Amino acid sequence: MRVLLAEDDLRLGKLIQYMLEQNDITVEWVTDGDDIYEYATYTEYDILILDWMMPGESGVDACARLRKNGYDRAILMLTARDSVEDRVTGLDAGADDYLVKPFEFSELLARLRALGRRSTQKIQHEVDEIGGFRLNRTANILEKNGKMIQLSPREFQLFDLLAQNIGIVVPRDIILDRIWGLESDVSSNNIDSYMKMLRKKLDAASEGEAIKTIRGVGYKLEASH
Repeated sequence: MRVLLAEDDLRLGKLIQYMLEQNDITVEWVTDGDDIYEYATYTEYDILILDWMMPGESGVDACARLRKNGYDRAILMLTARDSVEDRVTGLDAGADDYLVKPFEFSELLARLRALGRRSTQKIQHEVDEIGGFRLNRTANILEKNGKMIQLSPREFQLFDLLAQNIGIVVPRDIILDRIWGLESDVSSNNIDSYMKMLRKKLDAASEGEAIKTIRGVGYKLEASH
């Protein structure tokens, strides 16, 4: 399971991240509400855990904006606001569940498991066929016309990121952040080299160019090729 955690309380955020990772849940953690929409849009998560009160855009506003734009992954609202009116507001904004602070970690984990069970079948169906490619994220296998395309783990991550945003240009800085991290020493030339190798492998199995380079911006996976 992959989770986006939006929590500006550093102590609580570190604790939640640690406890979830101890239960084999991959966690990406942001502390600014303005990052929620971008992360959720450019990366595939099973569940979003959003604190209501965040610097920048609030968790409940980010939730509402995501739902307005068709986002269909599970969202758990995490907040100290415990009135009935607040619960109704959060659920009406599009949250699937609502957990009030303070809480027991066992309850958070149980709610995540429940949300994961509800969404697993839909997620598997949606990500199976992408732009003519068959993508198996569980086994890290990519196929085209029944033939396996041999990718390195890094190449698979790059393809997965582009596939999540098929037909949309993914900027280089987003690629750097999602695949290596902004503090890494990977350069733009390194990204270009990886993309060149990935494109070569995809084009060998496709008709036409699978990945387009948008000069000075980034890359996109074509919807059909």
